[in-house]
Amino acid sequence: MRTFGPACTLGEGPLWHPGRHELFWFDIPHGTLYSAKADGTMVGEWSFGEAASACGWLDHDRMVVATASGLRDFNITTGAHTGLVDIEADNPVTRSNDGRIGPDGAFWIGTMGHHLERRAGAYYRYARGTLTKLFDEVTVPNATCFSPDGRIAYLADTARRLIWRWALAEDGAPVGDKEVHINLKDEGLNPDGAVCDAEGYLWNAQWGASRVARYDPKGQFVSAIDLPASQITCPAFGGEDLKTLFVTSARENLTAEHLVQEPDAGRTFAIEVDVPGIPENRAVL
Repeated sequence: MRTFGPACTLGEGPLWHPGRHELFWFDIPHGTLYSAKADGTMVGEWSFGEAASACGWLDHDRMVVATASGLRDFNITTGAHTGLVDIEADNPVTRSNDGRIGPDGAFWIGTMGHHLERRAGAYYRYARGTLTKLFDEVTVPNATCFSPDGRIAYLADTARRLIWRWALAEDGAPVGDKEVHINLKDEGLNPDGAVCDAEGYLWNAQWGASRVARYDPKGQFVSAIDLPASQITCPAFGGEDLKTLFVTSARENLTAEHLVQEPDAGRTFAIEVDVPGIPENRAVL
């Protein structure tokens, strides 16, 4: 296991850019985006002037970035960014949180209250210039990821301790109703970010539990990787063979005593695993 990057207040949204061979991730409340090579060598740092949380790649030089006010077209080389669509920009209570590009190139993104206001957020899908609200009354949207065949979306509300599965049509849009895939209430576990591997298993970061847990396609627990930080936020596969699991973490609300016990809280971890991930889908505007 390797540890790198700055100690983020709330590290989140890791994404391996397949064209640049770099990992990108955020420190949400500071609105900062970082990038690093697979070996942890830092490459870039950008600020968006407001909370920023998730991204998807468009091409070698451009990404879509989710911020508190909406989605932005971001140029990695120049650092310039322009608005694509507003998302609750007139609501000062909420910001963006977890998100990922779907199999059709659409951006799935959730919103939540800055101060965890109960059910203040919602889930959206931005597809080819059109923003659609999927559902609301979400407290902490998380675990946004997709099965390798592109036919299932996974979503969560951390506050409900549920991970849902939602069938997707051939055009990438959800069909029918979402169903409970993993219920973590009895275990008292908090599902945070997630990603699927090439075998269709879901890897879920579990806030407060110091681990990333792996579940089979039926939602059954298989194994877990323990990490030296309690507030684990989101995993992403990367590296040349997609067998490096990058995991972000947070240090927000930890006391000085806790930080002595968790000196790497907020940093990014890299673990070599046996099963590769799947390449991140490319955004289509």
